[in-house]
Order: sequence, then C-alpha cells, then structure tokens
Amino acid sequence: MTITTHNGMALLELDAAGPLLATEQDAVDLIGETYGTDADIIVVPLARLDPQFLELRSGIAGVFFQKLQNYQKRLVVLGDIAAEVAASKSLHDFVHETNRIGNHLFVPDRETLLARL
Repeated sequence: MTITTHNGMALLELDAAGPLLATEQDAVDLIGETYGTDADIIVVPLARLDPQFLELRSGIAGVFFQKLQNYQKRLVVLGDIAAEVAASKSLHDFVHETNRIGNHLFVPDRETLLARL
C-alpha cells in the first residue's frame, strides 16, 4: 500500500498482491487504512476484489460503494473489466452511471485514473 498525490489529491493505492476483499468488514478496514493520511481516494486493483464483486446480484459492490460513501471516501476499481461489462447489461449500466457521476470510478489502468482526477 502506498500513498501518492496527484493534482492535490491523496490516493491510497493497494498492492495487487494481498487477500481478496469481499465483506463489509473489508470495506471498513480500507477506510481505517486512510486514518492518519490525507487520502480520500482508495485505489483497489481488480485482482484484490473477490470475483463476485462484478456480479451485482452478490451485493458486494453495493456494500463497498455505500460504506465508502458513508465515510466520504472515493473508491477506484483499477483494472480492465471490458469483457465483464460487455457480457452484462446491468454491469454495463452500473459502471457507466458510476463513472458518469464520478464520485467512484472504474478505470482500466493508472493512466486513465490520473487523467480522470
């Protein structure tokens, strides 16, 4: 995990290696990692998220987004999900709306993330 700054915003960036994140407690733990830092944005590589995260009916994504929203933190999912988005209209609509609003983001790579901030 590292803290970086871009355009005056502090990002807590998780390493790609590590335990899968899937529960409400995992979301709370992520928020806890920001304490003592200026980080409002938590960047999570797709590899760190439980594969069920992108299956919206599992509720995992909703729990993460809601918990971080409650604590005024932004979640960025970093990784290419084009195949998953193409295969699911509901995921397509969710990702499109999430990115349109811009509080939380799905981005394929770090360069896209930095361009969006």
